[in-house]
Amino acid sequence: MTQGVEIELKFQLPPANRARLERALATRSAERLPLRALYFDTPDGRLAAARMALRLRQEGPRWVQTLKGRGDGLMQRLEDEVPVAHQGNDAPVLDPDRHDGTHAGRALARVLADGAAPEVLYVTEIQRLRRVLRCEGARVEVSLDVGRIRAGARSVPVCEVEFEWLGGPLQGLLTLAARWARRYGLVLDVTTKAERGHCLAAGDPAPPVVRAEKPALSADLALGEARAAIVAATLAHALPNAAALVGGRHLPDHVHQLRVALRRLRTALRAFGPEDVERDQALSALFEALGRTRDADVLAQTLAPARAAAAAAGWAPEVVEPDVVPDAAGPAALRAPAAADLWLKLIGLMHAQPSHDDGRPWAATAEPVLRRWRRRARHLARDWRTLDDPSRHRLRKQLKRLRYLLEFCAPLWPGKSTRQQLAALVPLQDMLGHWNDLVVARTALQARPASDPAAAFLSGWLARESQWCDQACAAAAAAWRQVKAPRRRRR
Repeated sequence: MTQGVEIELKFQLPPANRARLERALATRSAERLPLRALYFDTPDGRLAAARMALRLRQEGPRWVQTLKGRGDGLMQRLEDEVPVAHQGNDAPVLDPDRHDGTHAGRALARVLADGAAPEVLYVTEIQRLRRVLRCEGARVEVSLDVGRIRAGARSVPVCEVEFEWLGGPLQGLLTLAARWARRYGLVLDVTTKAERGHCLAAGDPAPPVVRAEKPALSADLALGEARAAIVAATLAHALPNAAALVGGRHLPDHVHQLRVALRRLRTALRAFGPEDVERDQALSALFEALGRTRDADVLAQTLAPARAAAAAAGWAPEVVEPDVVPDAAGPAALRAPAAADLWLKLIGLMHAQPSHDDGRPWAATAEPVLRRWRRRARHLARDWRTLDDPSRHRLRKQLKRLRYLLEFCAPLWPGKSTRQQLAALVPLQDMLGHWNDLVVARTALQARPASDPAAAFLSGWLARESQWCDQACAAAAAAWRQVKAPRRRRR
């Protein structure tokens, strides 16, 4: 482990399983420790925006000032702890200079460069039960934290389990966490106490939506290195949005972005392997469950113009409201033991020992896959109007995979070539997405009686919109087919 870096996995513990887990943890070697922490930030939330946390924590009789910096969004964060000589329950004075000379301290200095003074925003009151275990040669500290986060009059409960890696093979941490997750129904949650506290202090009903970021890739990477970087980037996109759904405080865009992340992840695994039927089936099942959760949001958004038209025509607004109730399948699937198994298997893929094939150049695998996928999609897109609905849906999926692979492989192609491809591919994919939303709306409308005047109004609106969308899809597909295939960047 690099000095100044903590590596841990955090899980939400269903309260019904707390007593059973506590019995397993409370052996003679376990330690109980009361923790009280004051978390600081500037009034404009600079530390939270920089994914940093600054706190003073009382651990039994002693005080510690801790600074945590931005990590990989999964299990690794910068950390610097400084003991503070102080007696009594009253908190000592915060001093950001205590972290000078560390990576996290330099990042903090940049955030506070204009002299802004952090102030207390929220407080945590935790009872911790911890014990050090060994698994496959690794030493892991397992902690059960129970208590509350408080910000003024508002508070939220805490009931979570942390697995912190202390040394040895990292796989031991993942194996132990997977074993306990299955046994006690643990749900992986990358949201920190600081992030939960900041949302609470700000009065936000839901955490921020996390969007995709480009993985750190270069053309000279080996296949295993490129795969690990792509999986890390897609998990950093997926897991915070999954945590919002599990916590029950999510927006429609959390569901959408989680599904986008899973599509990107499935694209990378399909292109670069390794093959794993059980993993891919679990990803597919989770994606389908989230699709049922998203259908109500899609229907409401698709029919918004129809509602506006109905209002202009004098119809009552409730006449054209969708009949679809948000499905709980997505959050339920994320809380299931299979989800924790899946996330840990994917994290393990980032740290797995490289196989023989992983040493070959990344470009040697990516380029032929991209050509093959592009050729299939171009063949299917020759004439949009002649395709039936299943073929159109298959084309839409092929183009999504092609776009994500093209974005991953951007370091391999000249920038102009990539921009030309995306300039034609992105609007085509957007139009196909709208076409799919119209299909979802037409399917939902079939459940309403044919004699329903509102159903007749919606059917007419959808028919007109579908006619326009068909023409736009055909034009966008023809424009994309005219763009030349990307060529490798010359060295």
